[in-house]
Amino acid sequence: MCGIFGYIGNNKQAADLVLTGLKSLEYRGYDSWGIAAVNEGGRILLEKKTGKIGAAEFNFKNHSRIAIGHTRWATHGGVTVANAHPHLDCTGHFALIHNGIIENYDEIKKALLKIGHRFISETDSEVAVHLLEENYKSLIKKNKTNSQDSLFVEALKITFSSFRGLNAVIVLNAKNRTFGAAKNGSPLVLGFGNKENYLASDSQAILPYTNKLYFMEDQELVLVTKDQIKVFDLISGKEKSIKPVSVSWKTETEDKGKLPHFMLKEILDQGKVIKNIVTDSDENIKKFASLISSSFGTYLVGCGTAAYACLTGTYIFSKIAKKHVNFSVASEFGYLIDFLTEKSLVIGLSQSGETIDLIDVMKKAKERGVKLGAIVNVLGSTLYRMTDNKLLLNAGVEKAVVSTKAFTAKIAHLLLIAYALTGDINKGKTELRKAVEILEELFKPSSLNAIKTLATKLYRHKNIYIIGRGISYPIALESALKIKEASYIHAEGFAGGELKHGVIALVEKGTPCLAFLPNDETYFDTLSGVMEMKARGGFIIGIGFKNHEVFDEFINSGDCQMASGIPNVVVGQLLGYYLALCHGVDPDKPRNLAKSVTVK
Repeated sequence: MCGIFGYIGNNKQAADLVLTGLKSLEYRGYDSWGIAAVNEGGRILLEKKTGKIGAAEFNFKNHSRIAIGHTRWATHGGVTVANAHPHLDCTGHFALIHNGIIENYDEIKKALLKIGHRFISETDSEVAVHLLEENYKSLIKKNKTNSQDSLFVEALKITFSSFRGLNAVIVLNAKNRTFGAAKNGSPLVLGFGNKENYLASDSQAILPYTNKLYFMEDQELVLVTKDQIKVFDLISGKEKSIKPVSVSWKTETEDKGKLPHFMLKEILDQGKVIKNIVTDSDENIKKFASLISSSFGTYLVGCGTAAYACLTGTYIFSKIAKKHVNFSVASEFGYLIDFLTEKSLVIGLSQSGETIDLIDVMKKAKERGVKLGAIVNVLGSTLYRMTDNKLLLNAGVEKAVVSTKAFTAKIAHLLLIAYALTGDINKGKTELRKAVEILEELFKPSSLNAIKTLATKLYRHKNIYIIGRGISYPIALESALKIKEASYIHAEGFAGGELKHGVIALVEKGTPCLAFLPNDETYFDTLSGVMEMKARGGFIIGIGFKNHEVFDEFINSGDCQMASGIPNVVVGQLLGYYLALCHGVDPDKPRNLAKSVTVK
């Protein structure tokens, strides 16, 4: 969610460098942003704004060799300049940025108000910088012989240890011209340069400058100067010996070219992504098949779009491999883990690899000795690093907040794993190649224009209902999510068999009703439900391999057998995109949403 970037070195344009770092983190989602830098006179210069960064410039260019910046996704307090980070203490010595939620901030704030601290924001984050100020002043009085750096580290340790919840803080110390950071839950990465050092919430922001990285662990604290980075254990306070890793991967860049939005580009990328999956080595696919085969109870867990990929996976494994694989939304799985054993296997699916609910439950499973697996898109992410059993989606970077190609990449990998369990992985590749052929037809101008025209007929409606059975049920759920996220229209996906159990009460004359009808055993049952909606006045949009007289509109999504979910969901993605355009909404950056959900 929040983006963090810090720099210290000899570059006098530190603020501009940090601004560039924040722009590379815009995909995480934010509603305000700010930068703090220290000028040559030791004074903190502060710039904070609401809205998007755009072509922002600073009044304090060429004045600082140290700066920190932050993009905020509001949790405590509204979207205002006062609530944007960084926050300053009363003395102006410290500027602090924060990711997470300080659960006990209210009681800390009340205590600080009693002793005269002044607050200008509604945030929990501002509490942290004032508590740090108080702890630092107290230590200075008691330990006049200690170095200021050591007292700063100790004050940060005491302060951070006072918080309940999962958090990360970065503090700019103007007096010492250093910055410190502490982490418990939210991701932080250190970058080691030549007489300069970096800190960010994502390695991709640092890689343009250095490939020597250290991924901070929970309960660690760091002191960063231009010459060195010291890492301390937050519990004991002792300095730790660490070795940065030299990573070989490069910064993933994405250019939307002549297309108007990243979301459209990423939708159109999906044929290429699936082609690459088909031609990739089978080694990791077979490894995951072996893991599932040798486990007593396999669980697929994820959040949002990844959760619907997991649910799709349960149908894929059942139909193809005759294997029961369980599914749970990651945020609920923590309440279901009491039955896990060392023979269980939990596979986490995630685009970012930083989703806090997923990371949290994977840690809990790991504590129980459970085998873990990860299917993830971001190399070096927390999820990627926490298990030896990992499968990279290789979908390429997603810049749009609304996830598209990562979903179909997950489906493609799960399909191949299921076929690997049967010993016939090539059959899965054949189905995926057919899916690519269908996508190429869907991406022709005539097909795109047909979906765009359909969007113009639907965008004035307040509700859209989508049904599917079998593997098309989670596809209905995911398609509804794309429409909600991108266009803000209320769309709901339902299991086709649930119509008469309440859902059909919502259908009236003109109500848009989408139905997925692939060439499988669900076709006639789904068609029967479609006729029931039509009888109540529903405006029927059929999506499948053949037209039918009951449909008011039809989109041909072809026939690729068990891979049918891929072209079907792409129709849902495109519909969400074009509905967003009809409403004048930016589909790349929907309101209130973040690409990487790193706070609960």
